Amino acid sequence: MPGTAKAAAEAASPLLETRSLSVRFGGLAALDNVDFAVRAGELRAVIGPNGAGKSTFFNCLTGVLRPTAGRILFDGDDIAGLTPDRISQKGIARSYQITNILPNATTLENVRIAAQSRRHGWSLLTHYRRYRDIIDKAEAALAAVGLLAKADQPAANLSHGEQRNLEIAIALATEPRLLCLDEPTAGMSAAETRDTAELVRRLARQLTILIVEHDMEVVMELADRITVLHYGRILAEGTPAEIQRDPRVLEVYLKT
Repeated sequence: MPGTAKAAAEAASPLLETRSLSVRFGGLAALDNVDFAVRAGELRAVIGPNGAGKSTFFNCLTGVLRPTAGRILFDGDDIAGLTPDRISQKGIARSYQITNILPNATTLENVRIAAQSRRHGWSLLTHYRRYRDIIDKAEAALAAVGLLAKADQPAANLSHGEQRNLEIAIALATEPRLLCLDEPTAGMSAAETRDTAELVRRLARQLTILIVEHDMEVVMELADRITVLHYGRILAEGTPAEIQRDPRVLEVYLKT
């Protein structure tokens, strides 16, 4: 059937793909001809030692950095060099390694602003509460990360783990197809890390997720596949079991 063939073709095509992606800072190659592909519905982890290029890679995907060369294809469209707001409109959202929230605004306000940026233009003449769909979307995002009960609290009053999960709610409110999580468990207690890992697992049932994470236990537990960066290049890719057995990875990253 034509519909079945189309669905199969879409499933076979990567949702996100980079081709010869390179970023150079003077004579330093932070990324060097990176070819990378993630399929819809996948939970992919990107790991590597400090300086491997992980943050540079994320920053290129989300418009924070303009690549020196190469292409970034999202659902077939080349998004390399687009601004972060344009990339957000395409359907890519991210959290940051350092918490990036409005501490004096309420939890709901933080998420509402993100929802409004995706669904309505700004208007000084219309109060946001007239847009019921914005509030519904913001509340749904808070519910997804377990923060709806704290919607009216200042974000500054949330625990560190809750603030990190608020960042995920802010990203969800932009209605992404690809969610990029940069060190989502950084600085968390063991209990908060377990809760956040379970949150990411739940979100992965509905979203494609790309995660940079230093906690190897979290990575091995969550990821469908893992990409290892080393000096701006892909050193290895595979399932968690394959990566754990790869001698190159053991040598440069996992070996203690």
